[in-house]
Amino acid sequence: MASSSSSETLPNGLRDVQRFITDHNSEGKAIFSKDIPSTSAWKEISPEFNFFLAYTTKGFPVNLNAAKAGDVPVDVQNYEKDLNGPPAGLSLGNGTVLRFVDFAPDSAAYMHRTESIDYGVVLEGALEIQLDSGEMRIMNRGDVCVQRATMHAWKNITENGGWARMMFVLVSSEKVVVGGQELGENLPGKLGEKVTGKDL
Repeated sequence: MASSSSSETLPNGLRDVQRFITDHNSEGKAIFSKDIPSTSAWKEISPEFNFFLAYTTKGFPVNLNAAKAGDVPVDVQNYEKDLNGPPAGLSLGNGTVLRFVDFAPDSAAYMHRTESIDYGVVLEGALEIQLDSGEMRIMNRGDVCVQRATMHAWKNITENGGWARMMFVLVSSEKVVVGGQELGENLPGKLGEKVTGKDL
């Protein structure tokens, strides 16, 4: 059986991402879904950041069934809605988000917190993660950060002025409580500018 691969390069020089979604045929055999194209849909947030919302789910456990035979499965329908009208925040309440983020050379994201536990994996380049305590760590290709609803920011420190790419899996969490205070989602922009999830 032939496989499908893409070597298409984006304007930033990084390889494009294909997202393959599996399904079942009427015999219960695994197939690749034709409901949503495998091609990516990158959104330029600014000249410094590009986002690709690769998948979302709602509810636990996730409903992978169709409402009736022949219908598009519930989770695929929900994702298609999120593609057409992005969620209001970076994370989804009672859901998950799979997102790719490309960082322009020397770019630095704003300090922010999501109401989720996030698995962030560096796919290309090198990034510095900064916490609001002042602590920092360097992440290279293959490194992962388990982000537990803490305030943090990213800075692209890739050598020779290259773009960097991360893949994030965000899983909704209960609000973190520290010293009796609930710490919810916080998306302030650079220099105090307010940014909403719709912008992201």
